[in-house]
Amino acid sequence: MPHDIVNGHIGHNHGPDHLHSHLKPEDEAADLQVLCEQFIDGFRTAKDKAAFLRIASVPLEIHDQDGGPSLKLVDVALRTEWQVGTASPSFGSRELSYLAFPGEMISERTNLAFIYVSSERKTEIDLRRFLVREDKKHNPGM
Repeated sequence: MPHDIVNGHIGHNHGPDHLHSHLKPEDEAADLQVLCEQFIDGFRTAKDKAAFLRIASVPLEIHDQDGGPSLKLVDVALRTEWQVGTASPSFGSRELSYLAFPGEMISERTNLAFIYVSSERKTEIDLRRFLVREDKKHNPGM
């Protein structure tokens, strides 16, 4: 039976008395993480990167929010970072409290961004922002 995602709800195509579930924010974040990982893996291994971007509905051109010339997609950036520690404000001090991670706690993160340029500006759209925007376009009530 087909499922719909409407206003953040997952359910079947039934009447208003049919029960449906709400996605918790942590579940939505986990789903977004999986989508990002799959997108990055797919882009890396795609033999035809342009075709992959078309299939994923990545626009080659976007409108400038400030009314300037449209921006053209020129780069897709993949960045790998390793979190080797954490820093947070210290009570009563301007210094940060720093905790270096032992080797087994060091984690790798790979992020992808779309780089658009015009004659007036350059903008970078993070994959997560793109995926959330696309989801809201297809599910406007979210």
